[in-house]
Amino acid sequence: MADDPMSMYHEGMRRLQDVRETRPLADRLEQVTVRAAFTGEDRAFIERCPMFFIATADASGHPDCSYKGGLPGFVHVLDDHTLAIPDYDGNGMYRSWGNALLNPHVGLLFLDFENPKRLRVNGTAQVSENDPLRAEYPGSVFIVRVTATRIFPNCPRYIHKMQLVDYSAYAPKSGYTPPVPAWKTFDAFRDALPARDRPDGKKEGGP
Repeated sequence: MADDPMSMYHEGMRRLQDVRETRPLADRLEQVTVRAAFTGEDRAFIERCPMFFIATADASGHPDCSYKGGLPGFVHVLDDHTLAIPDYDGNGMYRSWGNALLNPHVGLLFLDFENPKRLRVNGTAQVSENDPLRAEYPGSVFIVRVTATRIFPNCPRYIHKMQLVDYSAYAPKSGYTPPVPAWKTFDAFRDALPARDRPDGKKEGGP
């Protein structure tokens, strides 16, 4: 039997639900907790998170998972259905956002380790270098807008309680120039860096 395109559960999920006799519970959770619009509580939680995890997949379905961090408020809830996420300078592989260009379906997980809580956001991502919001995000390279299709909290019982010691010194903010990461000074990478990351601003072998 084909999966119901309107359901958040496919055949594989249903098979395991039936093994554990949790299909009615799964259906009730979908009815009670899953939404397509951000609530005020969702907005407040997301905008105080200094990090989240994102799952993406390429055009062939090969998955990738990544951590994204910044200062609290670096992810903005633009409206009832849309998130704005700045892309900061990284290692240049662009695995997450490169996947999103070919397969826009993404899954985000926001976590609070100090006061255990988690929120999932599933939706589609659009990556842009020319988004007008870039002016509002110091240090941003691209802006990623995620249109949420399903938003739902998860039970936090297995979240280990941890304390935030300090925010990363590399997190961009207005009026601040983050330090150069040490790996960009290593001989193994120096000749592969783009000109903007070279002390002399020149490409290897260039004038």
